[in-house]
Amino acid sequence: MPKLTDAQTRRYWKDGYLFPLDILTPEETIAARAELEQTETDWLNADLPLPLATYKRVNAHVVMPLAARLAQDPRVLDAVEAILGPDLMVWSAEFFIKEPNSKHIVGMHQDLTYWGLGETSDQVTAWIALSLATSESGCMDFVAGSHKNPILPHNDTFSDTNLLSRGQEIAVDVAEADKTRIELRPGQMSLHHGLTIHGSGANISNDRRIGCAIRYLNPNARQEIAKRDYAMMVRGTDQTGNFTQIPAPSSLFSAEALALYQQIRMDQTKALAQGAEKDVSLYQAHKAAS
Repeated sequence: MPKLTDAQTRRYWKDGYLFPLDILTPEETIAARAELEQTETDWLNADLPLPLATYKRVNAHVVMPLAARLAQDPRVLDAVEAILGPDLMVWSAEFFIKEPNSKHIVGMHQDLTYWGLGETSDQVTAWIALSLATSESGCMDFVAGSHKNPILPHNDTFSDTNLLSRGQEIAVDVAEADKTRIELRPGQMSLHHGLTIHGSGANISNDRRIGCAIRYLNPNARQEIAKRDYAMMVRGTDQTGNFTQIPAPSSLFSAEALALYQQIRMDQTKALAQGAEKDVSLYQAHKAAS
């Protein structure tokens, strides 16, 4: 796929999102899903310090080479570069998985509410579908133009059926007519701004809905809450030093990567759990994907 056209870039900044973008070939998509599911089979009952679901859902790029490879794919980076410029870092990468015929949803929210990065536009999320993302399987819904708002009030519901860390939901009503369904074929990608209001419904299909969400920053972004934060440089250079640079993992759950993962988890928790009235289980011992 070539870099984004000027028209596509303008549409991203107008709507706060862009889709669909063809990224992986069918063969690559099948192989990526197979690698992820083989990891689940091989490591589910392994003696890891945290549940496997935690590593898939939070900072997977630190301990899972698949997540790091997807995040470093030149086709993805070419699209992201059109939004953020030539210097790119990965702040997080995570697998969002909804099991078939499940009741779990993701409440309508703005990503930047809980990241400690403020209301910066020096970030973008790339969401790569590894299985079919449709209304039936619980694809994302975006509200066009909502990224032009500041961070709006959110409520922490801690609902058992809301797969976000706090069950967070934006404290304003979002009309169904204002939602755009972000349907993607396997191998396609969407981009969205961290202030774009979005969420997703239940997966009532007979297949898993699997996506890899990669949060990119350019070096102008900075952590405003936690004392220290981390990023993986994937293109260009960092002239600011706002984030501690980390390497991509060389193997699954190596001792070095697990130690780094724990350090990042400890340092980021202040930002990611700020203001929560209960323990944010996602950063303690998360038991489900999203």
